[in-house]
Order: sequence, then structure tokens, then C-alpha cells
Amino acid sequence: MSAASFRVLLKMTVHPGMGEDFIQAWAEHSAVVEEHPANRGHSLATSTEDDDVFYIVSDWSSEREFREFEDSPAHLEHRARLHPYRSSGSIAFLELVAEAPATGAARSRA
Repeated sequence: MSAASFRVLLKMTVHPGMGEDFIQAWAEHSAVVEEHPANRGHSLATSTEDDDVFYIVSDWSSEREFREFEDSPAHLEHRARLHPYRSSGSIAFLELVAEAPATGAARSRA
């Protein structure tokens, strides 16, 4: 099991044609998440079925620490910078119960 125990999965649909600008804005301001001591990593992925749908996954050491970050001025500013791109979204909160490390070919490609 990794040091993370709490995962946040955000599905965000951006306004048509704004995907590249959204990616740039996310990258420019992702340090706000990366620098938080409870954050264990985060990533941005795009749907292979819809160019306007993105998934943001972030891992945290605990739900409590994520919730503290979620209400912080730094996070509220980060969210405000991404809001103009968003047309809709949903969020899921996940408690990690098991994790399997990569083995074999998967590990050799890493």
C-alpha cells in the first residue's frame, strides 16, 4: 500500500474548443496541489472518447487533510482559475483499500 489512503476523482467537462487552454491552466497552477504536504501525487487525463472531458486524480494521506486543503485560500484560487473552462463536472471520494504494484513487463516500461 502506498502512503496515500484517500483518492479524489474529478470528472470535468470543459467548454468545446477550450481543452488545450484548460490543460495549460491546470499545468501552470498545479503546484498549489503538488506543494501541499498531504498530497501524494496528482494527474490530469483526457477521455479517449470525448475531447472535452478530463479526469483529475489526486491522492492524499487522509480525507481530513484533503478537506483542509479543499477549503484553503490557495485551493480556492486554483479552482477559480480553472472555473472559466468548466461546463460541468462531478467528483468522487475514494478510500483506498488495496493496491497492487506493477510487475513484469509493466515495471520494465516504467
